[in-house]
Amino acid sequence: MINNVVLVGRLTKEVDLRFTSSGVAVGTFNLAVDRQFKSQSGERETDFIRCQIWRKSAENLAEFTQKGSRIGITGRIQTRSYDNAQGQKTYITEIVVETFSLLDSRNENKQPRNDSSNNAAHYSSSSISSQEAQRNQSQQTNYSSTGFSAEINDDDLPF
Repeated sequence: MINNVVLVGRLTKEVDLRFTSSGVAVGTFNLAVDRQFKSQSGERETDFIRCQIWRKSAENLAEFTQKGSRIGITGRIQTRSYDNAQGQKTYITEIVVETFSLLDSRNENKQPRNDSSNNAAHYSSSSISSQEAQRNQSQQTNYSSTGFSAEINDDDLPF
């Protein structure tokens, strides 16, 4: 079976970062994703998708983003249920994020950076510290600012 989701959107508010009783970080947020088509009134509609992210990735996402940050996520759809205060069974469908990418330019993110190039940062659910994430960001090269150009022949393309 396949359960894979890829979304690009903007955070509707700051990531709500909490910790379980055993100290595991969990972040929840809503991602605003525009639909590809317009409604009959000519306006573009937006879906607000509930997401959940765990462990060090949750901490990194909370630290390096803010309301309105554009991110890309991959993950899986998960449905769960609980009994609310009135004793009714409530169902929740959400995306459990496995990896995320920061898609805003560096000067638009909260993370302190050396330059204002437009590189995207990519994080996975593996444990990386914030210092490692900052180090990885500063090591990326923006080839457009260095004058590097690649000559690609159509015969070299695999499609």
